[in-house]
Amino acid sequence: MPERQFIPVRFAVLTVSDTRTMEDDKSGATLAERIEQSGHVLTDRKIVPDVVHAIRRTVTSMCANTDVDAVIVTGGTGFTGRDVTPEALEPLFEKRMEGFSHVFHRISFENIGTSTIQSRAIAGLIEHKFVFALPGSPGACRDAWDHILKDQFDYRHMPCNFVEIMPRLDEHMRRKKG
Repeated sequence: MPERQFIPVRFAVLTVSDTRTMEDDKSGATLAERIEQSGHVLTDRKIVPDVVHAIRRTVTSMCANTDVDAVIVTGGTGFTGRDVTPEALEPLFEKRMEGFSHVFHRISFENIGTSTIQSRAIAGLIEHKFVFALPGSPGACRDAWDHILKDQFDYRHMPCNFVEIMPRLDEHMRRKKG
């Protein structure tokens, strides 16, 4: 079997925070750096406040952009009154990725122990694009990228990866049109 060639994926990163700016957004910067170091392309990076309609509007816009293949959201996954990222995204999911949360918590447990239960990290498909919601800490972003997303967005990763199924995420829509 011939060796697979790397295929760059185009990412958008959204930080959800009432207090962060581009200058002090360590979590968004951590993701942007890792995306680019892995050979992928960062096509968009934004910050929005912890407001459901702002999160939905921005993620929907990012997913509608043909220059974006996947979106990573950081922040707003905790339990405080301002943490509303899961509430904003879950109604938009066409399909949920239950395994992401389970694997993320297993990895996170190794680093922060039982404190991982304070995260409501989630993932799913919106507009046939992968969307991940991570906690707003640089450590959580490193854990998710380094131990889950980096491999799943590498076409060379076997036995399977997200890149090889990305062209087929909208199959049901193509059948309806055809």
